Amino acid sequence: MTKGRWSDSKSAMARNASRSSVVPGAPVALDDGDELRIGAITAGLRALVTVRGGIALESALGSLATDTLADLGPEPLAAGDVVPLHGPAAAPYAVEPVPEPLASPPAPGQEVRLRIVLGPRSDWFTPAALEALTAQAWLVTPRSDRVGVRLEGTPLERARDGELPSEGAVTGAIQVPPDGQPVLFLPDHPLTGGYPIVGAVVDADLDLVGQLPPGARIRFVLADDHLIDLGASA
Repeated sequence: MTKGRWSDSKSAMARNASRSSVVPGAPVALDDGDELRIGAITAGLRALVTVRGGIALESALGSLATDTLADLGPEPLAAGDVVPLHGPAAAPYAVEPVPEPLASPPAPGQEVRLRIVLGPRSDWFTPAALEALTAQAWLVTPRSDRVGVRLEGTPLERARDGELPSEGAVTGAIQVPPDGQPVLFLPDHPLTGGYPIVGAVVDADLDLVGQLPPGARIRFVLADDHLIDLGASA
């Protein structure tokens, strides 16, 4: 082995020795020059990284997120971007060292149960449609994003014709366009656009909705009264 190759091998061994895995849901300290790598997602849809003290960007309507539909907030992240941070001094509380308990995210092909309440426009649908809403497993399609999860299944039949004036809606609302295929609203959703909302997912299940990958299936179940919490309206 040549001297140059031996030096390269020692460097590679040193890099490998300094690597460590991060426990999901647990805090980890990073020093200047450290690198955090996020591998391929095998279940769920999104990997979430939070920074103590927060991100030092100007908020829009109280949020630092990018709303692609309304063109609000900072530009979407791209390779090479530098994100300014407030630093730990801006954090009001100490970091809890114990990992947060995390449920296993759904994988393509897996069926998940989401609790819903009916309304406010469930009277726009036939009894058969309301039965079909909870009787089938809806397919999550690739045409989904932060605006909404587009579902595919037996279409929901309306009991009346026409459209509604545009209305505000909560995150988790289930809007049904004329083709009868529901759209489950996510944080970047707009007003209803004249289509009736047949129901809404309870607030406690919305984190699971955000991790639904294409190919997963949803089984809607009616929620108990004590679980009804529909979050904030748009």
